[in-house]
Amino acid sequence: MDSIIETYELCKSYRMGCNEIEVLKDINMKINKGEFVSIMGSSGSGKSTLLYLLGGLDKPSSGSIKINGKGLSTMGDKKLSTMRRREVGFVFQFYNLIPNLNVEDNIMLPALLDGKKVEDLCSRLEEILDIVGLKDRRGHTPRELSGGQQQRVAIARALINEPNIIFADEPIGNLDSKTGIEIMELFKRINQYNGKTIIQVTHSNEAAKYGERTILMKDGRIGEVCLKR
Repeated sequence: MDSIIETYELCKSYRMGCNEIEVLKDINMKINKGEFVSIMGSSGSGKSTLLYLLGGLDKPSSGSIKINGKGLSTMGDKKLSTMRRREVGFVFQFYNLIPNLNVEDNIMLPALLDGKKVEDLCSRLEEILDIVGLKDRRGHTPRELSGGQQQRVAIARALINEPNIIFADEPIGNLDSKTGIEIMELFKRINQYNGKTIIQVTHSNEAAKYGERTILMKDGRIGEVCLKR
C-alpha cells in the first residue's frame, strides 16, 4: 500500500528555563492511504504532540515529516497553511465551533477561507450534511445542539475541503459512552466508504478498537504497535 504519512527520526523538545524537555524521541512511522490508526498512551507520553506535528500545527525540533510525499519542513508558512486547509482536516475534543454561526456556516468556513464561493459549495454541503446526519439542524447554532451534534458539525467542517486525511484529538473525550460510540461509528463509515485516512489520539480502549492498528506511545517513543485481529 502507498504511504500517505511518513516520519523519520522525528524529535520534539521544549525549553523550560535552563532545562530542555524531550517530548518525542526518534519517531519513525508510516501510515498508509486509507488506514484508520489509533494513537494511545498515558498523559505526557507525547501522543497529542505527535498528532499536532503530523498535521503541521507544530514544528519538530529535528527529523522529518512527509505528507503525500511532500516534506513539511520544506514548506514556507503560506504553503503549510494551504496544506492544512486542503489536504488535512482536524477534529478536536471541544469542537471549536464559532458560537454565533449556524451549522451551515460553521461547516463552510474553512472552504470560504480558502477562497471558494458559497454557490460552488451547495452540492458538497448537502452531501456532507447527509453523511453526518444533520440536514434537519442546518440552521441551528452550536448552543442549540447536543455535544454529539456539535462534534458532527466539527467532523463535517473537517470534510468540507475534501482532504485525504482526518486528524482527531480525543474526539469522544467530551461525550457520554452512547454518543461516543455513535461518533466512532461515523468515523468508521467515513474511513470505509469515503476513503479517508483517519489518525486519532484517544485514551479510550473502545475508541482505539475502531482503528486497524493501535500505536502505543510511552515516554515519547513508540512502544508497541498492535494490529486489529
